[in-house]
Amino acid sequence: MPSDPSSSAVDNAIVLGTETDSNAAIGDLAKEQVDRSIVWTDLQRIFPDVPTRAWPVLKHWADLMREWNSRLNLISRKDIDALERKHLAHCLVASRFLRLMEGSRVLDVGTGGGLPGLPLAICYPQAHFTLVDSIGKKAQAVEAMRSALGLRNVVVKQARAETLKREFDLVTGRAVTQMSVFLGWVRGRIRPGRRNTPPNGVLYWAGGDLAAIEAEIGIKPRFSLSVQTVLPESAFEGKFLLHYDVRDLPRARTA
Repeated sequence: MPSDPSSSAVDNAIVLGTETDSNAAIGDLAKEQVDRSIVWTDLQRIFPDVPTRAWPVLKHWADLMREWNSRLNLISRKDIDALERKHLAHCLVASRFLRLMEGSRVLDVGTGGGLPGLPLAICYPQAHFTLVDSIGKKAQAVEAMRSALGLRNVVVKQARAETLKREFDLVTGRAVTQMSVFLGWVRGRIRPGRRNTPPNGVLYWAGGDLAAIEAEIGIKPRFSLSVQTVLPESAFEGKFLLHYDVRDLPRARTA
């Protein structure tokens, strides 16, 4: 029985359409991979102090982060395409000045999706990192990424910082809450010491008006770095890394 020409035409159109769509998708994927390759090359140029052996692990971390973010909103989903440029690069700015001695202990409070804790742990394998978040699903996701990356210098806990008993050399936070609240959580968790650069204290990724932050807590950071001096993109306007020395924290006003 002869085939219906009109039916054959429809079938062919469907096949051709699928093939065209598939080729377009492959083309988009190839372009995305090229774009990411350029970004990784730029990151290695901008952050020469990141150890060479850390870059493949950071790339693995980025793959895991994308996988987990598709299931759980660890960072804004509209930002996931800019993961390396907007989030990883922001964390790696610390590598420009942070020097941690063997055995140093770092507490990352409100780690969320593991930022900045996991990238820093990859870059500083000689230090021990404790990553805490009060939200169980986020802590579980970060633990899964830690395990997949084989990071033996990281412990992940579902906890609030103020409930921890151990003292640390450095406490980190990335736009977690108001500074007065954050310092209230962590002030009793930092031990004195000057082995590291900068000395023991708080390293905070902040945004906004530095004068307003100073007015809020009553102390100045010993060190501040405008992120835009390292990453001149408009997204980093008004973003800073601030270091508060542990010796100044008793004078800080906390909430």
